[in-house]
Amino acid sequence: PGFAPPLAFSSRVWRLSGPRPQSPAPPSQAPSRSRSAVSRSAAPLALAHAVLEGRGDRPPLLLLHGLFGSRGNFHTVAKALVRGGSGTVVTLDARNHGASPHSSLMSYEAMSLDVQRLLSHLHISRCILLGHSMGGKTAMVLALQRPDLVERLISVDISPVLTTPISEFSTYVSAMKAVKIPDGLSRSAARQLADSQLQPVVQLPQLRQFLLTNLVEVEGRYVWRVNLEAISHHLKDIMNFPVFHKPYPGPTLFLGGSNSPYISSQDYPEIHRLFPKARVQHIEGAGHVVHQDKFEEFIAAVLSFLPAQ
Repeated sequence: PGFAPPLAFSSRVWRLSGPRPQSPAPPSQAPSRSRSAVSRSAAPLALAHAVLEGRGDRPPLLLLHGLFGSRGNFHTVAKALVRGGSGTVVTLDARNHGASPHSSLMSYEAMSLDVQRLLSHLHISRCILLGHSMGGKTAMVLALQRPDLVERLISVDISPVLTTPISEFSTYVSAMKAVKIPDGLSRSAARQLADSQLQPVVQLPQLRQFLLTNLVEVEGRYVWRVNLEAISHHLKDIMNFPVFHKPYPGPTLFLGGSNSPYISSQDYPEIHRLFPKARVQHIEGAGHVVHQDKFEEFIAAVLSFLPAQ
């Protein structure tokens, strides 16, 4: 879950930080995982992120993107929230996505620890978390693990349950792995060639364009900036949700799209077991990518949920 094409980006109002994009090793050249490599992969990663300054008297707000996404998915959302009076907004690239480091490990516990590391790095002692799809599950896990760090929580079109059969996403990963692009092509020609190779499997043009945002040129070669090996190995974990027994006591909003199946009434018992102060709101006419489908309504719903000052 988590398809959303990146939105407009203005470098004038952002403070950027984090590692540069990596060139992932092709599957045939992927290093073997020694015991020391596995232990290192369990350590929190330094996530690439951007900071947009907001009101200093309101809690900082972290925005977490979905699978195959990047922090660019939330640039326009972040600017709108700051204009609406929110605190400072931080957008970030999850591990194995965007410009953040790659790791063979991709569990929600690991992604939660990455965000906790970022909070410590930014000297944020308490924040509001907003996550879409995979990012929503990461935000829920962080809130359940460390409720002291989370003022309140917004999960966008995702529930703390098994999401969907993994076959659809496994097909996307296989199609992306199969893309072959010769060196020396222009960016537009490379994207056009990759689009034509994806088309037989990924038939929705909007979805293909979203996946193609991950095609980048590194040292004269076109590669996927997402770690397809790690994603394919952990698809079952990404679609599932870890077991928790102690609930998160803070205010929580599950904000879904009325045309999306990802937050259904069947999920309500588990939602209220883990998030007893949760309320569920569906935005009429929106699909899974609520913040794109109904932008103004999404911003209004988020701003109205922020704590009154």
